[in-house]
Amino acid sequence: MDQVRGGRAQTRAGGASPRPRGGEPATRAYIGSFTSAGGRGVIAADVDAATGALTVTGATDAVADPSFLALAGPVLHAVSETAPGAVAAFDVTGPVPRLLGEPVPVGGDSPTHLSHHAGHVLTANYGSGSVSVVPLGADGGPRPVAGVLRHEGGGPVGERQAGPHAHQVLPAPGGRWVVSVDLGTDSVRICALDPATGTPALHGETALRPGTGPRHLAFHPSGGHAYVLNELEPTLTVCRWDAEAGVLTPLGETRVVPDGAPAGPRHPSEVVVSPDGRHLWAAVRGDDTLAVLALDADGAGATLVTSVPCGGSWPRDLTLDPTGTRLYAANERSGDVTWFDVDPATGIPVRAGSVEAPAASCVVLG
Repeated sequence: MDQVRGGRAQTRAGGASPRPRGGEPATRAYIGSFTSAGGRGVIAADVDAATGALTVTGATDAVADPSFLALAGPVLHAVSETAPGAVAAFDVTGPVPRLLGEPVPVGGDSPTHLSHHAGHVLTANYGSGSVSVVPLGADGGPRPVAGVLRHEGGGPVGERQAGPHAHQVLPAPGGRWVVSVDLGTDSVRICALDPATGTPALHGETALRPGTGPRHLAFHPSGGHAYVLNELEPTLTVCRWDAEAGVLTPLGETRVVPDGAPAGPRHPSEVVVSPDGRHLWAAVRGDDTLAVLALDADGAGATLVTSVPCGGSWPRDLTLDPTGTRLYAANERSGDVTWFDVDPATGIPVRAGSVEAPAASCVVLG
């Protein structure tokens, strides 16, 4: 048993490979999980290039509840979804992620998502309804927070929308703007970072239909459209994105569950788009399905094709291989990651295998 600062690690012989170039098969996978629910923390795995199968090489619980991960070359960043929240960096050049320094507070509670932009890590802080900007040092380690953008407002679903709940933050195509999706305020905010200080400044806000509870969005490869997946209603909001003006405009909604499906609570979680812009997939908790949608040639419309079982229970995250030929679902309640082969013509995924990952919350490929 190898020791990793701040926690335990399990390993076998082996090493990590560099992050693949676009379109090349992934060679490594990193799985986030909730340690408070029995998860192993950050799990590392090899990816079989021929089959997509995952083989776990080790894990570390050096950080509490590393629920979402983002990879930047040899450095993996993780949120610590705690109150107060933090962000941590791991060296992933070996078979087990190695913590680089101490986690850095983000100035917000329960960060659920993070991404990279202009030499910073951005975190969406669900508990405090805010977005934080954390500079990165030369070693990839986080530095003290540069600024926090606090969201304001609420929505009609009292239990979930009494206040703002930032759920995702990511850079928009074009590199100028950052978008943050807020479940509590039924809106997407657009902001920019001060190039000198990294401080975030609000540019605009797009209101979505009240009570839908937007959770995550994904952009079309052309950069002209975005697809907002709603958690409180099982719908997808198609939007036009104007990268020059920094304006997001809703165009319409599409359901991500079939008509006539049995009644019951459904909570969509993650949305991904194929590299060729023809297909979109959404994970739906409650139904425990993966919805398959066909996109119009220009990206301005989406049509539900079918739904398939997610291979487990409560699919919290969904990740597409860089080649666009495999999907990976992190099934939180059944404690596994399931992978699927994707039919390139129809976009329909077919289950190919799974690996145990207790309280799995996120999968990153590299």
